[in-house]
Amino acid sequence: MKEFVGFKKGVDLGGWLSQCDYSLERLNHFIEEQDLAKVASWGADHVRLPFDYNIVQNEDGSFIEDGFARIQKAIDWSKKYGLKIVLDLHKTKGFSFDAGEKESGFFDNEKLQDGFYALWEEMAKRFGTDTEYVAFELLNEITDQSFIGAWNRISAECIKRIRKYAPDVFILLGSYWNNAPEAVKDLGAPADDKIVFNMHCYDPLKFTHQGAYWTDQIVKEERYSFEEMNIDASYFKERFASAVETAEKYNTALYCGEYGVIDQATPEDALKWYKAIHEAFEELGIGRSAWSYKEMDFGLSDERMSGVIEELVKYL
Repeated sequence: MKEFVGFKKGVDLGGWLSQCDYSLERLNHFIEEQDLAKVASWGADHVRLPFDYNIVQNEDGSFIEDGFARIQKAIDWSKKYGLKIVLDLHKTKGFSFDAGEKESGFFDNEKLQDGFYALWEEMAKRFGTDTEYVAFELLNEITDQSFIGAWNRISAECIKRIRKYAPDVFILLGSYWNNAPEAVKDLGAPADDKIVFNMHCYDPLKFTHQGAYWTDQIVKEERYSFEEMNIDASYFKERFASAVETAEKYNTALYCGEYGVIDQATPEDALKWYKAIHEAFEELGIGRSAWSYKEMDFGLSDERMSGVIEELVKYL
């Protein structure tokens, strides 16, 4: 399995240009230059920047220069502190991993798909030749398994269009069930040697999402300690086995774009979970980015984590 060079240890900048109210206060100040400096001080080599289509694209498909300028600023700050950056389209017109966004129709609507292609062609023209620092993630967390046929077709076409302008940029590709490791096997064969298979890991969900108000996959009132989970590095290696096998089959890199523990767990338990998953990542050679830098129910830099953060960042 290939190594995703330069993208070994990262932190997500969630909630800045995505999953937000899009107010100027949020866009201008939620993440600032000093935050990139802090991420670099943690020993990270990259950040992952989720952005929504409406940051850079109007409803009629025209582009928003202010939005591209914000992405460029994030790239510039990252470079200043020696960080690479994954540009992650977190929501496209017609699809979001979050049903609350009320985006639908993308996988069977050619007009919506054309808007997606146009967005990525523009991203490729503007940022796709900066291959020393920038990687692209086509779309965050495909949800239903039923979408995989359409997604394989759409992603292949999108990669083809990106390659006209950015032949060497790394492109990250995730699968259904919200980038589940076991779904990687159903992705199409990589188009070239710059494709990276992408997964997410919040296992076991009843621990990492205990008390989460946005999912019906857990009992919200229940709370668990790390010790009750009976998990260690071998647990995660087993979870990743199918994805690793697929990456080895195609000789491509494997990356985990999100993983983390909700703020309902104790900081001490979160530290133990990070230690366990870190051991698996290291042994298997998987690059990753932790969710998330600030707030968003998972904030690593939040005050509540101050007692463990110096130790925890060793295990990102």
